[in-house]
Amino acid sequence: MVGFLGATYDWVKAAHVIFVIFWMAGLFMLPRYLVYHQEGMADPAEAARWIERENKLRGIILTPAMIVVWVLGLALALNAGIADGVPGLGWLHAKLAIVFLLSGYHGWAVGYAKKLAKGRMSVSNRALRLLNEVPGLATALIVILVIVKPF
Repeated sequence: MVGFLGATYDWVKAAHVIFVIFWMAGLFMLPRYLVYHQEGMADPAEAARWIERENKLRGIILTPAMIVVWVLGLALALNAGIADGVPGLGWLHAKLAIVFLLSGYHGWAVGYAKKLAKGRMSVSNRALRLLNEVPGLATALIVILVIVKPF
C-alpha cells in the first residue's frame, strides 16, 4: 500500500502495532490494579501505594500509548482511503468503532482510579473483575477484523 505515507508506510504500521501492544498492556494492568486497590482500601498505606502505581501506569504507559495509537492509526486509515470512500473497508470502520469504545473504556478506568484515590467505590469487586475482560475481548475482535477482513 502506497498512499500518502509512501515508503514510510511499513514504519508507521510497525510503530502502530508496537504502541498498540503498550496500550493493551496498560489496559490489561490498570483494571487489575483497580481490583487490588479497591480490595486494599481498608489499609490507607496500601491504598496510597496503589494510587501511586496507577498514576505511574497512566502517565508513563497507558495514556501516551493510546494517543500515539490514535495518531498512527488515523494516518494508516487515511492512507488506506477511509476518507475517500474506498470500497472494502467495512472491517476498518468496525475496527475504528471498537477502538473508539476501547478508548471510552480507557477513560472509564482512569476515572474510576481517580474515584478510588478519593476513597469512593461504586463498582463491586465482582463487576471490576468482569470488566477486566473487556480489553481482551476487544483485542480478539480487532485482530480478527484486521487479519480476516470479513467485510
